[in-house]
Amino acid sequence: MTPKKAILKAGREGSVLRGHPWIFSGAIQQADPCEVGDWVEVYAKNGDYLGAGHAGNGSIAIRLLTHVSEKPDAAFWKDRLQNCRALRQRLGLGFDRPTNAYRLVHGEGDRLPGLIIDMYNTCAVIQAHSHGMYFALQEISTALQEVMGNRLSTIYSKSRSALHEEQATDGWLLGDETGTIAMENGVPFHVNWESGQKTGFFLDQRENRQLLMHYAAGREVLNTFCYTGGFSVFALKGGATRVHSVDISEKAVALAAENVALNGLESWHSVQAADVMEYLKEPEQLWDIAVLDPPAFAKNLSKKHQAVMGYKRLNTLGLKAVKPGGLLFTFSCSQVIDDVLFANTVTAAGIEAGRQVRILHRLSQGPDHPVNLYHPEGHYLKGLVLEVE
Repeated sequence: MTPKKAILKAGREGSVLRGHPWIFSGAIQQADPCEVGDWVEVYAKNGDYLGAGHAGNGSIAIRLLTHVSEKPDAAFWKDRLQNCRALRQRLGLGFDRPTNAYRLVHGEGDRLPGLIIDMYNTCAVIQAHSHGMYFALQEISTALQEVMGNRLSTIYSKSRSALHEEQATDGWLLGDETGTIAMENGVPFHVNWESGQKTGFFLDQRENRQLLMHYAAGREVLNTFCYTGGFSVFALKGGATRVHSVDISEKAVALAAENVALNGLESWHSVQAADVMEYLKEPEQLWDIAVLDPPAFAKNLSKKHQAVMGYKRLNTLGLKAVKPGGLLFTFSCSQVIDDVLFANTVTAAGIEAGRQVRILHRLSQGPDHPVNLYHPEGHYLKGLVLEVE
């Protein structure tokens, strides 16, 4: 198939030359008629070749997968996935390792914008966040099987919700498993990708769960927005005397209880299905450690102010729920809220709560969620560990 072509306006090639993978619609001077997902070659106004990638249907008109002249053939997909696997192996992740639940492909951070692949032991779950990646799922699946070898038992595509596309379908590209037990730092977790959120587990908090385990001995811990109970399990593994998991979803607290029971720790664990904001207004007690790990409060810039107000209210309540000398683990996964704004928002919450607070740690996503140096937007998870006097 002959690739389509797009020519940028004069002077708009700078960000591409610096390695940024997005072409915005306002930067394009002219382009061949194309459908979403088409392979498009991009040129500067003077005719210089800049790269190629998938056509989109929003403000991001083209997601560049390459800055050299190449086509997305079988060799292309295999080479990119081999590079991803090599990095994860360097990180100590993979088959027969203490951690076999990890992110194999992280979009722009792995030079594959629009593609997420999470590994759970021998099972791969794919999310296509662009039509180009969705249309290439079969080729990606074939390359993945070649790269991962015969240990791979299942490949499940879960792209419909990511694309917000009714015509997109979820389903198996290999095998038929709906879930498995995967390991994180030697700790087992039930993962169900067919019915769970995202790909079934939030892998980006691995190092932060390990840090909580370090602080948990002899402490009573509140884990809010608990989902599958990752923080709850690691707090208990660290010797917490009690952990209370709260989430608005009945299904989530059931999953948390299931994972705690899988590890034989249910005697020190309790759950509650409740709106976290409402729960924190009248907590049943003050806690030695509280964890605030909410879903994204802002999906786009138009929701930024509303998100900031939400984070301020949440952190004010969270700070008030911590005993003197206790800790607050607080996070934001809203991409439009940067580190400085998040820290300033938590500072405002501290003032409103009337507590003396010290920052002990600044946290982020794990290294299997790498950030392309030329695409800072890939840094989305912000966290602080606060000592509350």
